Amino acid sequence: MKIYDYVVKDNKGADVSMADYRDKVLLVVNTATGCGFTPQYEGLEALQEKYQAQGFEILDFPCNQFGHQAPGTSDEISSFCSLNYHTTFKQFAKIDVNGKDEEPLFTYLKSQKGGAIGSNIKWNFTKFLVDRSGAVIDRFAPTTTPEKMDEAIAKVL
Repeated sequence: MKIYDYVVKDNKGADVSMADYRDKVLLVVNTATGCGFTPQYEGLEALQEKYQAQGFEILDFPCNQFGHQAPGTSDEISSFCSLNYHTTFKQFAKIDVNGKDEEPLFTYLKSQKGGAIGSNIKWNFTKFLVDRSGAVIDRFAPTTTPEKMDEAIAKVL
């Protein structure tokens, strides 16, 4: 399978085909609104604004698996992000990124780029960079700030 074969739910419950993002550079992120890394939303939005015209999209997947740091409903999470960080990038339904109920898209992403200690995602704000052909080319740890990814994104664009 390729990334474009997956269908995910957006934050309103509608199906979204990843094929809609064909020929775009993607940054797929599992996020949380109550995490120490939550301020990264600001840097993510800056990247979205800087590179969107060049075909760059951030795909935000809230995840409540780590310390229950994304406890709200989809509407509450969306409101929090837009009010506090003015986010404009696409937000999807809350998902699991590990375990028996993990989102198949994340199973795929992890199979393409494992982490430093196995493929499981260790915390919120793990980021996967996908090129225009759909290849997963890099994985960034939660501690890697959006600003530190700028150069890698620019190279792929």
